[in-house]
Amino acid sequence: MPLFYMELALGQYNREGAATVWKICPVFKGVGYAVILIALYVGFYYNVIIAWSLYYLFSSFTFELPWTNCDNSWNSPNCTDPKLFNASVLGNGTKYSKYKLTPAAEFYERGVLHLHESRGIHDLGLPRWQLSLCLLVVVIILFFSLWKGVKTSGKVVWITATLPYVVLFVLLIHGITLPGAYNGINAYLHIDFRRLKEATVWIDAATQIFYSLGAGFGVLIAFASYNKFDNNCYRDALLTSTINCVTSFISGFAIFSILGYMAHEHKVKIEDVATEGAGLVFILYPEAISTLSGSTFWAVVFFIMLLTLGIDSSMGGMEAVITGLADDFQILKQHRKLFTFGVSFGTFLLALFCITNGGIYVLTLLDTFAAGTSILFAVLMEAIGVSWFYGVDRFSEDIQQMMGFKPGLYWRLCWKFVSPAFLLFVVIVSIINFKPLTYDDYTFPLWANRIGWGIALSSMILVPAYIIYKFMNVRGTFKEVSGTLIKCHEMLLELMQVFLLCSSLISECLKKLNSQDRPRC
Repeated sequence: MPLFYMELALGQYNREGAATVWKICPVFKGVGYAVILIALYVGFYYNVIIAWSLYYLFSSFTFELPWTNCDNSWNSPNCTDPKLFNASVLGNGTKYSKYKLTPAAEFYERGVLHLHESRGIHDLGLPRWQLSLCLLVVVIILFFSLWKGVKTSGKVVWITATLPYVVLFVLLIHGITLPGAYNGINAYLHIDFRRLKEATVWIDAATQIFYSLGAGFGVLIAFASYNKFDNNCYRDALLTSTINCVTSFISGFAIFSILGYMAHEHKVKIEDVATEGAGLVFILYPEAISTLSGSTFWAVVFFIMLLTLGIDSSMGGMEAVITGLADDFQILKQHRKLFTFGVSFGTFLLALFCITNGGIYVLTLLDTFAAGTSILFAVLMEAIGVSWFYGVDRFSEDIQQMMGFKPGLYWRLCWKFVSPAFLLFVVIVSIINFKPLTYDDYTFPLWANRIGWGIALSSMILVPAYIIYKFMNVRGTFKEVSGTLIKCHEMLLELMQVFLLCSSLISECLKKLNSQDRPRC
């Protein structure tokens, strides 16, 4: 929330995008370029997920949903009719969520992705024409939503941001009436405090909240730059982030009521049904919908919700790229429509790699590396640049000019100490705990992991690279240049001392987590 507030205030006060907003501290302009590149990477694969939703939506307009039985051309001989399914079919401790022989799983992996025709990330094949058309429709919608800036996107968002609430409410009401829903909700509200000692839980939570709130992608800075100068962005930060988190919490009831229903139907445990990511959205939820009366209606409603949610999020990411670069390069600003078309068409071409037979492997690679550790690092540097170099006091004065009051002690302490320390912890732990990439039973080759880290580093390296570039181009006498470098060097030393202290505390704490000295940790 403090970082959300920081980005809104930055964009609103300076009236600039993610790159040019760093006129407050030019040496950190590389942070702006980093978040723009990250937003661009996310656009490459995020639009593919929206295209899947559109494909599912088209496929739902039938009397019998195509993922309800094993009588289709894409089904394998081992496909298991869900009506005949019971826990004994699984065997070997396999969870139902990982069982890939159900009609819903085979429709997703064989009917939509054609994953069975690929041997791995080295064997991609050609783009699927059905998904290519869906992707093209998505990109066209995005282009016409963004080509005139906030004049058009501001109108489109009235539909894409409000319709999901209506659909979510309808799905929630229906979900809690299903048999087994109570068990699902009970599992959702159960808290296992022992899991809090696992570093991966904190990494997942941090990454999720950045995706959910949009902090770090340049989206908030871009949109806030169009605000009135005296707009109360403090109220916006509190209200928006609170509504966002409450929405996430409520949506959990809609999801877990369905998971409880699935567990009840197949007579398995909730934890055997629960999963994350594409498996939840494109396999388990559609399968649950297919068992309901009026399944076609529920499927259409659900995928319309996914489509609008996806377009809404993608609009924000692309606006961050367009506004960020257009504010930095006047020629792009003068030809915004053409530049918007170029960004849209560019993301379409690169997204084609994700809709091949082995495209899910490319998508998994990008999803893991494009905006994982890199986005956390970028926001860490953003917090350092604003709080330590530009200065919390100056930043607070800027906010006072806009709204007539300074931020309280809580916000200033978070900006300068708490947020950077927590982000540093998460970045370090995410690197330490990295495991070779996998997708179900497929393990990515070493070269693919190296490409992934190359993608992550390609955005992170922009921060130090721009600092070096800026210092090499500092003009003035030797004395002036030396004074500037010495001043920055002193600040960096002070900052490094804080980081070394934090790092040693984190390292000591991680060791104690594996010992008996947890209370002290």
